This record gives sequence, structure tokens and C-alpha cells, in this order.
Amino acid sequence: MKTVLIILGVLAAIAVAALLYLSGAYNGLVNRSQAVDAQWAQVQNVYQRRADLVPNLVATVSGAANFEKSTLTEITEARASVGKVQLPSNSAPTDPAQLVEFDKAQGQLTSALSRLLVVVERYPDLKATANFQTLQSQLEGSENRIAVERGRFNEVALDYNSAIKRVPAVFFAAALGFKEKAYFTAVTGADKAPQVQFDFSKKQPAKP
Repeated sequence: MKTVLIILGVLAAIAVAALLYLSGAYNGLVNRSQAVDAQWAQVQNVYQRRADLVPNLVATVSGAANFEKSTLTEITEARASVGKVQLPSNSAPTDPAQLVEFDKAQGQLTSALSRLLVVVERYPDLKATANFQTLQSQLEGSENRIAVERGRFNEVALDYNSAIKRVPAVFFAAALGFKEKAYFTAVTGADKAPQVQFDFSKKQPAKP
């Protein structure tokens, strides 16, 4: 009888230890998942900060005489396209295609804003105004924040994705709804410095 009780006691201790171990592993995944979602919210926050600057930037630039209206139209349309991308509101995307769509729309806005700053070089009076200088500084600050927060997002996503693939999580993570998070990927050619060329050879049409 004593032997049976000892065996049962050992088995019970093993079961409790295993339960505690699995509970700790589960709670660790929850914490990592929450960290990814929190960082995703921060990524969205910095992108939204940039989007909020666009109306003021367009309003300031549009007041310049003879400014290229097509550039402003492109920026407005790119900003609108960003707003049309549907992503989970409270959690980081697990579908890489969703993140690619989001990144593509944001990239179009980035490209449009970059072209705007190039075009502004032709308008020294506009470039010299305090309001434009402030907006340009805020825009540059937003771009820096975006780069930093994207990098941090990839770091916490890597930590989480690695955790769900390690033992023991690999045996239960998928069944409990822990799915792999998508990563931001570098834009093709991002490792090379962009070449900006100014072409002033085309003469502006004469005013009537």
C-alpha cells in the first residue's frame, strides 16, 4: 500500500510540476504576444502622426504661386490610399499579405512626400518660410520615428515567433491560437543611397 501511495505521490508531483511549467510557458507567450501588439500600436501611432502632418503641409505648399499641383494631388491620393488599408485594430497582423499591403500604401505616401521636398527646392521663398521649415522638421522627425519603431516591431515579433516554435510551446501554441506574426521587410534597394537629380532644363510655360 505504501508503495502505491509513494508512486501516486510522485506522479502527482510530476503532474503539478508539468502543469506549472506549461502555465509558465503559456504566460510567457501571452506576454510576448502582448508586447508585439503594443509595438504594433506604436508603429501605427507614428504613421498616423505623419499622416496628420500632410493636410497642413499641403495647405502651406498650395499657397505658393505656380506650385506643381500634380504633386499635391499625388500626396492627397496617397494619404487616402493609406486610410483604405484594413488591418486588425487591436493586434499585429499575422497575415504577411496584409502587412505588405499596408507597407505598400505607406511607401507610396513616403515616395510622394519625398518628391514634394525635391520640388520645393525650386521655390526658395516657400522653402524659407518658418511654417514650411517647421513642417519639414516634423516630417523628418516622423520618418526617423517610423524607422525606429519598425525596427523595434521586428525585434519583438522575432522574439515571439521564435518562442512559439521552441519546445514546449511548439506542441500547444497553434492549438491555443498563438499564430506567427508578420514582419516588415526592407524595400528593394533600401540598402543603397537614393540618387536625387534636379532637372531644370524644361522651361516653365510663359504666363499669359
